[in-house]
Formats: sequence, C-alpha cells, structure tokens
Amino acid sequence: MKKLLISAVALSLLAGAATTASAAPRDVREARQDVREARQDLRDARQDNRYERRAAKRFKAGRYQPPRGYQVRRFHRGQQLPAAYRNRAYAVNHRTYGLQAPPRGYEYRRVGNDVVLTAVATGLITAVVLDLFN
Repeated sequence: MKKLLISAVALSLLAGAATTASAAPRDVREARQDVREARQDLRDARQDNRYERRAAKRFKAGRYQPPRGYQVRRFHRGQQLPAAYRNRAYAVNHRTYGLQAPPRGYEYRRVGNDVVLTAVATGLITAVVLDLFN
C-alpha cells in the first residue's frame, strides 16, 4: 500500500513537471528530490525488522556473567546460539519481563543485555529483543 501511494505521488509530481512546457529546471530538480526522498522512505520501511526490535521497557537484572571462554556480543536472527548459552543459567522467564509466550520447542535466553528466542533442539535464533536489561 505504501509503495502504491509513494509511486503515485512520485508519478504525479513527474507528470506535472513533464506536462508544463515552461517548467523551470529547478522544478524538475525538486520533483526528482521528492522521488529520491520517497525511495529513501521505502528503504527505511523495509529495514524495520519485526524479528529484531528494541525493548519498550528496560529491566534491572542480576549481574550477567558470559559463559567461560565467550565474550558478550550481539546475535542476530538466523545465527546459532552456542551450546554454552543453552543451560538454565541463561534462561529467561517470559512472564517476568512481559514477553510473548514462546512457541512450543523455543525458549528465551539472555545474552548480555539482550534476549534471544531460540529453538531448543538446534539453538537457531528466531527473534532478538535488544536492550531488555540495564
């Protein structure tokens, strides 16, 4: 729907500039700039990722200790969580922090200040909640 509206606006701007025989080059440049801005808006909309989102509210939690031999880093959807993070020490209760209930076969795990939703069997990350903890 957004694409349709933006393309309609862009076409109308370009058509208006093209039909005016006495249109100054400045008007054409402005129309092109509007089209460029509309394209940028589309790119920004595409980059909104529902699988990686910022937490609406931040919580205080106990001190975080990464597994032995690991450093804190950001994980993204599609990556695999190392086996060291799959023990009970990193499990997160979804009710406590207002997260949606995980589907069957998935669990929330704490990684630094983030929470990742992973498949229990494979450790595949399906969603990330960024900066849930202070």
